[in-house]
This record gives sequence, C-alpha cells and structure tokens, in this order.
Amino acid sequence: MARSTCSARLLIRTALLLSICFLLNPADAGRRGFRKNKHDGGEERRAQEDDEKGGRRVGRKERKRLDREKAVKFAQMKADGQDQISMTKEAAELRSYELRKKKKKGLFRRKEASLAQVLFPGASPEEYSEREPVPAFVEQVESKRTHLPFDFYDLPSCPEPAEKIQKRFRQRKNLGSRLMGYKLRMSPYNFPTKVDKGCTPLCVVEIGGKKLRWLRKLVDRQYRVHLTLDQLPLLMRSRELNYAVRGYPVGFKAPPTFTGLQEDEFYLYNHIKFTITYREEPNEFEGVRIIGFDAHPVSIDYRKEGEIKSLTQDTNLEAAGKADGFSGCQADSSPINDPESYLKLRSGSSGEPLNIGFSYEVHWQETDITWSDRWDVYLVGSPDDEIHYFAIVNSLMIVVFLTGAVATIMIRTLKKDIAGYNEMQTIEEAQEETGWKLVHGDVFRPPQSYPMLLCVLVGSGAQIGSAFFATLFASMLRMLNPIKKGQALTAVVVLYVFCGVIGGYVSARLYKFCDAKAWKRNTIATALAFPAVIVSMFMVLNIFLRIVGAATAVSFLTVFFIFLLWGCVATPLVFVGSYFGYRADKIEVPTKTNQIARFIPEVPYYAAPPISSMLAGMLPFGSVCIELFFIMSALWLHQLYYIMGFLLAVVAILGATCAQVSCVMCYLQLCVEDHRWWWKSFFNCASAGVYLFLYSIWFLASKLELVGILPVMVYLTYMSMISLAFSLFCGTVGYLSCFWFTRRIYGAVKVD
Repeated sequence: MARSTCSARLLIRTALLLSICFLLNPADAGRRGFRKNKHDGGEERRAQEDDEKGGRRVGRKERKRLDREKAVKFAQMKADGQDQISMTKEAAELRSYELRKKKKKGLFRRKEASLAQVLFPGASPEEYSEREPVPAFVEQVESKRTHLPFDFYDLPSCPEPAEKIQKRFRQRKNLGSRLMGYKLRMSPYNFPTKVDKGCTPLCVVEIGGKKLRWLRKLVDRQYRVHLTLDQLPLLMRSRELNYAVRGYPVGFKAPPTFTGLQEDEFYLYNHIKFTITYREEPNEFEGVRIIGFDAHPVSIDYRKEGEIKSLTQDTNLEAAGKADGFSGCQADSSPINDPESYLKLRSGSSGEPLNIGFSYEVHWQETDITWSDRWDVYLVGSPDDEIHYFAIVNSLMIVVFLTGAVATIMIRTLKKDIAGYNEMQTIEEAQEETGWKLVHGDVFRPPQSYPMLLCVLVGSGAQIGSAFFATLFASMLRMLNPIKKGQALTAVVVLYVFCGVIGGYVSARLYKFCDAKAWKRNTIATALAFPAVIVSMFMVLNIFLRIVGAATAVSFLTVFFIFLLWGCVATPLVFVGSYFGYRADKIEVPTKTNQIARFIPEVPYYAAPPISSMLAGMLPFGSVCIELFFIMSALWLHQLYYIMGFLLAVVAILGATCAQVSCVMCYLQLCVEDHRWWWKSFFNCASAGVYLFLYSIWFLASKLELVGILPVMVYLTYMSMISLAFSLFCGTVGYLSCFWFTRRIYGAVKVD
C-alpha cells in the first residue's frame, strides 16, 4: 500500500512537471525548447551586440561591459550639449537610451519592444503617396490653468473645410468622447505629401469688442491649440532649451518692462510654421510614413507689411484661390518673430474692430528615424518605471506589516483563545466568559440604525469595484485602444451599468440577512443612490460649463442617452441581481443572537469613531499615495499614463490592505466587548476617501495654478466624485472582510 501511494505521488509530480514545461513552451516541452523560450527576450539588443563582436555570442560579463560603455558614451553626449528632442540620429539614439526601461513588455520576462508596441499595441503605420493630402485634425484649445477647454472653431479662426473626412480616418464617437468634449474636425490647413509651402495666406478675420476681450483672456490664461496629423500630436520643440511641449500657444503676454507701457500687452500668433518629418524606404514599404509633426508660431501684423486689401471675411483664401490679395505674405517669404511687427490684440484708436490675417507654411524633412520610435519624444522627461516599482514596494511593505498583524491575531492570539474557550467548555470550568467571546450572542445582531442605507452603500461599492477591475483587465488584455479618445471612460460607464447585477445581488443578500421587508425600496435605492448623486453633481456643473461655452459642456442628446442607459439598462440589471439575491438562502452565522442587546462598556475617545476610523483609513490611502500622484498628473497635467499593469497591482494591494485593516480593527473592537461592528467596519476603510479628497486639495494648492472660480469648482467637483467612489469601494471591501472574519472566528468556538 505504501509503495503504491509513493508511486502515485511520483506520477502526479511527473505529470505536473511536464504540464509546467508545456505551459512555458507549448511548441517544445523538452529541454531544448525550454532553453530556447528562456532566452528569447532582448533579441534586438543581442543582435546588435553580436554585430559589434563579429557575430560572436556575448556573455553576461561582456554585456555588462558594453552597457557601461554605452552609459559613458551617452553621458558624454549629454555633457557635450546633445539635445534629446530633435529629429537627428544622435538625439534619437539618446532618447532611445534614456527610455530603454520603458521599451520593455512583460512582467517577469521583460522583452524589448518599441514605444509604439507598448503604448498602442496593434497599431499599424499609414503610408501616403506623393502629393496625397494628409488630413490634420483640430482638438480642444485648453490650458493647464483653467481645465475649461474650448472648441478650436469657437476662437477667431479660419472656417472649417467643407470636405468630409476620409473613411479610413474616421472614428466613431463614443460616450466617453462626448462626455469629454472631443470632436474630430478637420483643420483649415492643407498638407499634401512632400509638398513644401512658403507663406500661404489662409483667411482674414475681423474681431472686436467682447470677442477681442475674450481672446486676450485666453492668451493671459495660457491656452494652447492642439492638432494631430497621422495620430501624432503637434509638438513645439526647442533644441536650445531641450524641451518639447504639445500644442502651440494662442499668443503671448509681454510685461511693461518689455513694452514700456503701464500694463501688460497681449499679442496673437497668426502665422504657423509646420515641419513634418517623414521616412521613405522603398525596400521596406511603399510611400511615405509620418515620423514627426512640429510647429513654430509667429506673430506678425500684416497691416504693417502691406495693407490687407478688402478681402471676403471668414473665407478660406487658399481654397477660394484669392491668396494674391494678401500682400504681406508671399510664397517665397517666411515671416519671423520681430518685436517691431508683433500683432497686438488691441482695437483701433476709435474703437474699430481688428482685422487679423492668418497664414501658414509647411516644410517636409526626411529622417532615418523609424515609425516605431516616433513616440519616444513624447515621453522624454516622464518618470521612470522604477518609481512605479517603488510605489508597489511601498504598498507591499504596508501589506506585509498588516499581514504580520493579522497572522499574529489569527495564529497566536485567536488560536490560543479558541483553544482555551473550547477547553473550558469541555471541562465546564468556565465561570464567566471574557474577551471577544463574551459578545457571541450579539455580534451577528443586524445593525439597528439605517440597515437599508448600509446595504445600499455596500452594494454600490461592489458595483464600482467590479466595474473598475473589469476595465483594468480589459486594458491589460489590449481591448482598449489609447488612440481612440474617450474609449476608457466609455468602458468604465458601460461596465458599471452591466455590473449592476453584482451590486443588486450583494445589496439584496445583506438586506435579507437584516430581516428587512422593504426589498423593493432597497433595490430602487441601490439602483439610484450613487448614480443620482453623480449625475446631479454633473448636471449642476454642466450648467456653468454651458454658460461659459466650454467644449466639455454636454449636449441635451448626450444627457438624454445617459438617462436612457441609467433607466432602461442599469436599473433593470440591479433588479435582476436583487431577484437572485433574495432567492438565495439567508446567510448563516455560527451563533444565535440574544433577544436583549448586551451593554457596551465605554472606551477611550481615541478608540471610538470618528478618530478610530480616521486612523484606520491612513493605511489604505498610504498604500496608493505614490501611484496616486502619477494618476493625478495624467488627469490634470495632461501627462501620459499607460501602465495599467502597475495600476491593477496597486488596486489589488489596496483591496488587501482594506481587508486586513478591517480585520485588525474589528478584532480590537470585539476585545473591548463592542459588538456594533457593522457601520464601523465600513467607515474604517471608507475614511480613505476623505484622505484622497484632502490630497486633491493639496495637489490643487501645490501643483496646479488654476485661475478663476469655475476651474476650481470643476476640479473639486470631479475629485469629490472620484473620492466618493474610492470611499465606497474601500468601505465595501472592509465591510465584507469583517463579515467573513467574524463568521470565521466565531465558527471555531464551541458556544452553548
């Protein structure tokens, strides 16, 4: 019998080993296949090293030596003043070296890849034939100082082209893009492939009065115009200052020390020099691939260069063939920024309106930079991935600390208590119970105050958490394309609606445990409570956005669609989940509840809410505070955030932290004979949302430079929505963990 058992174990171990080998390398589960799979990462780098060493395989020591030589080489290039943002070969090599850690895919076996593969997996390049028009699209005109974006054609600008967007460049509008105010609209500029243009008159616009004052305000608040060409955002580069920034400013403000006046003077950029970098390689592909899209704005008053003739206002002169009347802009000229010819945003001496001539020029430059490396410049200066690793390590340290505390409670204290209680019950020596077992007859007494509200909050938190985890998984599986504007927000909204089944089920099961009868009211409250709060805040904010004409103001049709989605999809799904929740058996508990509630002794002020709840909420917030900075920067400082794997890991650590904090606090509460843990377990973790809102206020005061009351109101409104959702998620995890913990420990004790 023993031999057969040993043989069975040996067979099982062999099968498991073969299965693991097969999973690691399905093509060849043998030893050679395993070695091949183990060393298939970093092929490009090793191929380059093989070329350097004459085709000989480079060992680990030799590779380290080559890495040191590269570090010295690029450090010397930086010391010699080599920039990282230009389109030269040297700058591209330096960028690639600085971003080498970002150009890796995978968690444990990190494979080298391009940023195009990391940021936009599955995206393929577009090829354009010579003289083929390349469509450029205008996006929002926005500023970091207001977060109130406007549509490009709301500004004094040239009219929108009449031609329709080609089918291959169209993007369907989704709910997220409508909520964020993104509209795909053609720019007034024309970019035929490989066709250089000198100074090309575009249109003449007449502004004055209120429109002129509004334009001066946009310049004062540092608004920038954003365009895209072949899905590349427009860049302004400076080799001297070694920086690149997206978009070009509407204008600039000159202080009195520059103008000699008593107040600031405002100038408008009305001539744009576009530089399009392309790559042409007939042996690899046909046509031209766009590599870079840059702009250099110029302010020039054409009235000084030559009086603007009486041209048709608000007409595209290039399309109408009337460019010859623009005397100050000729095809063989290129305007420059000259203080003597800056265009002042000021009406005439007698109040007559200001005539502004808009123009542009285009230059095409060939480069050797590949299409896959064209995104490198957009991440220059962004935080390294190691900081995100440090954030995860910081969170893991908190989890390890809490795990040790929970293990001490579960293994040492609870095990000793349970063994002692069971022994006393066995030998009938227990004269009086002490500690947490003393409240076994009251610990599962349903909450006496607002049980429906508690069930609704927990159900809403379960729905939020499920939707967020589903969105992160979809992002990790590359089901969401970052190129498509608003797709992530659409996924969050749609998945939240479909997760109404989970919210209704959790709320119904808890409400049934509380022996409550108003199940219809509980279901309706679960379906309407959290969405009603969010939609109400959004609608009030939308009124103010509509008044100022912001691009993020939502139309009536979008509002109607949201209510339709809410009433016709989300609410019925909550009822479906509630139906199955009420049909399920009532949650069983290991002890009976006494008819009369036990008296609760008084505890010190620091051990009672709200102080105890605020102290407990520090740990869940501390586990995400580092990663939260990068998320806030992406939301409010227009930085790129693409590492969804890190975010999923941080959220998982947050859930573990909330669960462990809840268990520790619940045990300490039960030890002082306080059996009212229901609401306390929720607020112990939900208080992390308060810290998130306080953190957002600190971020507003220290990192943002918002101007005006409405931008601050927009920021605080959205952050209060996020903080509320964060609080509900953390409180739900804490509550459900505490419920499991109490059932677990009291189920191990023999109770009469």
